[in-house]
Amino acid sequence: MPAVTHDEWLRRAKTLEVPGAHHIDGADEAGSGSTFPVVSPRDGRVVAEVADAGPAEVNAAVAAARRAFDSGPWPRLAPAERGRALLRIAELLEDRRESLALTVSLEMGKPITDAYDIELRAVISTFRWYGQLADKLTDESPHTPSDALALVTREPAGVVGAVVPWNFPLTLAGWKVAPALAAGCTVVLKPSENSPLSALLLGRIATEAGLPPGVLNVVGGDGPVAGRALGLHPDVDVLAFTGSTAVGRHFLRYAADSNLKRVWLELGGKSPNIILPDAPDLQKAAATAAWGIFFNQGEMCTAPSRLLVHSSIAERVTEAVVRRARELRVGDPLDPATEMGALVGESHLERVLDHIRHGVDEGARLRTGGSRVLPDTGGSFLQPTVFDQVGPGARLAREEIFGPVLSVLTFDDVHEAVRLANGTEYGLAAGLWTSDLSTAHQVSRSLRAGTVWVNCYEEGDLTVPFGGMKQSGNGRDKSAHALEKYTELKTTWMQL
Repeated sequence: MPAVTHDEWLRRAKTLEVPGAHHIDGADEAGSGSTFPVVSPRDGRVVAEVADAGPAEVNAAVAAARRAFDSGPWPRLAPAERGRALLRIAELLEDRRESLALTVSLEMGKPITDAYDIELRAVISTFRWYGQLADKLTDESPHTPSDALALVTREPAGVVGAVVPWNFPLTLAGWKVAPALAAGCTVVLKPSENSPLSALLLGRIATEAGLPPGVLNVVGGDGPVAGRALGLHPDVDVLAFTGSTAVGRHFLRYAADSNLKRVWLELGGKSPNIILPDAPDLQKAAATAAWGIFFNQGEMCTAPSRLLVHSSIAERVTEAVVRRARELRVGDPLDPATEMGALVGESHLERVLDHIRHGVDEGARLRTGGSRVLPDTGGSFLQPTVFDQVGPGARLAREEIFGPVLSVLTFDDVHEAVRLANGTEYGLAAGLWTSDLSTAHQVSRSLRAGTVWVNCYEEGDLTVPFGGMKQSGNGRDKSAHALEKYTELKTTWMQL
């Protein structure tokens, strides 16, 4: 990140211009005039009033996307041209990296350093990667009898509705928007009502980069109204959603009640992180466990919220994690020295505190944290929290908390570790620390998770897919496989 001081970020925050209107058909639209406040979790103050989409605004956005797909140039452009447009978006995101990072930090509480170094890096890389991939995909021509020719082509699926959460507002939007656009689809993006500002800016940047009107539309609004309208809309062909399992079920019902649109879900997680006694570096394993649960305030679906440690090393590892938790600097997200910022809002903070209270009531041992901090700021700050002596049936071990709360469970052999790891309804990600190659292969294959990290956590790049199993959903973001969500296979058989 550039050398910008805390005071300078505060000064920029006071003069930051943020959007308030929807972006529909290549232009800003106020809609009905109804608005909702975007409240910064760093101090409880309103950052902006944003247009609130109802069915009428969603209809307008979908109609624009439908026109752009059915009669506009975008799906008919050469893939290389679509790729160049995505590369122009990446260039503009890079040019405005500092102001976009500031917007993200203000709207959802992420430390400014993480917003700049991680969030913006990820979304820029996503648009660049799919821009470079767009013209490198090939169709098939299967072997046929000599009197016939068969073609198997991938064609853009149509209008895509993308509904994304607040924890990585630009990254997760990019994971859906970039491959959908590369495939030739048009998109209606609905960001979370907690973090709409950066997504609305993305819509304007896309238009500035040369996307034709209607290709990328962005509407603000809450899930029960705008999200529902998008899910039920008969002109939406594909719905891609990242968020909670409960809301994912709603989108499946919306599809069933409307046009049977394809629904791709990336849902919650309760990811296990298994440390075996032969881990190559116990200090690194413990440090990574602490980083993984406290990064982004624990507001990550892949957060390693269940630390499964062999009983012979449990106290040593737990003490190292507790020590790191106590060292973490919790503070103003706009301070470059802050390591953990604010939770997204008061209601979410109270929900996490409720989980902590239940953990204590159920008999788990609170090793550190568990309380609100910095109340005088007006922000939603929580201490990094660690529990041990957590039973496998406890709420702490089974329910997604989506906050900086770690549950430590112990096991006596690797088979018990696998049983514990697989013992939830989720299957998004998992970690494993071992020096034994056979154990690494066998346990990785036994874990019911879409991603398994061995001797690391949260590593990878855009070449590999991301998504889960079981009630963590069925969608795959990232990699060339993401394009499968936004294309239809067509067979053409020609008799010669």
